[in-house]
Amino acid sequence: MNNLYIDIMWEVEEEKNIENLVHTVVQKALEMQNVTADVELSVVITDNNNIQQINKEFRDKDMPTDVLSFPGYEPEDIIAVKNADDLMVIGDIIISKEKVIEQAKEYENTFEREFSYLLVHGVLHLLGYDHMEEDEKAIMRKNEEMILAELNLSRN
Repeated sequence: MNNLYIDIMWEVEEEKNIENLVHTVVQKALEMQNVTADVELSVVITDNNNIQQINKEFRDKDMPTDVLSFPGYEPEDIIAVKNADDLMVIGDIIISKEKVIEQAKEYENTFEREFSYLLVHGVLHLLGYDHMEEDEKAIMRKNEEMILAELNLSRN
């Protein structure tokens, strides 16, 4: 991958050093997924109310969630996207800061580790991964853990 463009939008109070973390985590995830194209994506950090509205509108689930991903292309185009010569806008990731805080406490992780996990999860969704079936879930989890381990952000 030559160039990575990330539009980070804060709808809540910003956390220190998170913008650098976003770039580091996304870069590593794309690198480990063998993405050679120039990539653009957006990351929105919001609250539970906003993510609940989006979750209801797009997934018909009237509850807050931790992360939502909206790919910029169809899943069958993933190989072409990963190896494109042109800039590829791979999509949008929305993360609830409140959920990051809640889950970090629940799982006894740092804010940074939990945020990174959700970000990797979102990136993998943008790259065509899913977890609706058990076999898909196992593959996705394995990739998440490998990426986080490379970043020294394994689970506690």
